[in-house]
Amino acid sequence: MREGEHAGQRWGAATQASEWDTRYRERDEAMWSGRPNGRLVSEVADLPPGRALDVGCGEGADAIWLARRGWKVTAIDISEVAVSRAREAGGRAGAAVEWVCGDAVQTPFPAGAFDVLSMQYPALPKAAGDDAVRGLLDTVRPGGLLLAVYHDLDDEHREHMKSEGFDPADYVGADDLARLLGDDFTVELHVVEPRIDPPPDTPHVADIVLRARRR
Repeated sequence: MREGEHAGQRWGAATQASEWDTRYRERDEAMWSGRPNGRLVSEVADLPPGRALDVGCGEGADAIWLARRGWKVTAIDISEVAVSRAREAGGRAGAAVEWVCGDAVQTPFPAGAFDVLSMQYPALPKAAGDDAVRGLLDTVRPGGLLLAVYHDLDDEHREHMKSEGFDPADYVGADDLARLLGDDFTVELHVVEPRIDPPPDTPHVADIVLRARRR
């Protein structure tokens, strides 16, 4: 990678962090419900506790839920405001979580370190490059689980998001992620399903669920 390309990625990450910090600061109270995502609960509740990496942890509900069930959790989000709120919530809940503020595709995590890689509605920019995303997938140990959940967006939702300055086409989607799994993973589930326990008044009532097991 040339120096200019690396600097461009850093600038992009800094811009993304600033945008998310602004979104969180616009609300004096929590942006999210404080409940763990229903799909994560459904898929992970019966697994024996191990090590988990929560990508895009937001205000920490998923990571806290995992930690209170005995998981050793590392949780990362690009927003400093979100991570600060997550840390405070974890403290109130008595949940021991390693909170990391950073860009998940630029932060070095050990290969094969995690039993579960959870990406609930992730925003991984395609500009980071395929190798960066593969590096994140490499954190799953053999036999470990990738669980990635995306909103199933129709054309109206996509156009609305673009009008708000967020083009879904700029980010790694479920099909993109499935392609990057290659031969290293066995895809167990890649379907559109009704969203489990959606927040009130949410326009996204269906999810794209990608569950894959590392070989």
